[in-house]
Amino acid sequence: MRPNVDPVEHLIALLAKLPGLGRRSARRAALRLLMDPETRMLPLAEALRSAAESVKKCRVCNNLDSRDPCSVCSDPERDAGLICVVEGVSDLWALERAHAHQGTYHVLGGTLSALAGTGPEELSVAPLLRRATEAREVILALPATVEGATTAHYLAERLEPGGVAVTRLAQGVPIGGALDVLDDGTLAAALKARR
Repeated sequence: MRPNVDPVEHLIALLAKLPGLGRRSARRAALRLLMDPETRMLPLAEALRSAAESVKKCRVCNNLDSRDPCSVCSDPERDAGLICVVEGVSDLWALERAHAHQGTYHVLGGTLSALAGTGPEELSVAPLLRRATEAREVILALPATVEGATTAHYLAERLEPGGVAVTRLAQGVPIGGALDVLDDGTLAAALKARR
């Protein structure tokens, strides 16, 4: 922090950089922390320091964990022959919360995007291709966006010559979703993925 910067404004500015927090929400969060620094702010500061010092990227899948390999990759109960490819760590965490996948993961670190200048070299593609030689199935759990579809197509083309089965997540009607409020693309995907 620069010497002439107000510490409260500095705290608010840092909190406002977090996803989902604008300046107003950051101001409210800072106020709550400052109102009870002994039980709120100091434990938070210690947790942030501890995480910054101990959490690292898994050398196998790129997950964030205090262990390397991470707790998913080192779990002997996991099916190592089943790799679920995700865009980011938040996607991995979402799938873990759902308890829907019992295999391992591979975090790409983004999706291909010509506009953003993100090519295969900027993503963790080469390590995935190496890991896939030992797998029987690779699940492409990428976003239903143009970039996600482009990345999935690229990866499928690169993976299929190796003989590994390449699958994608089903897309379509969400549980509890009404057909009349869904967009045309979702309805079309749901009809194509019917079973």
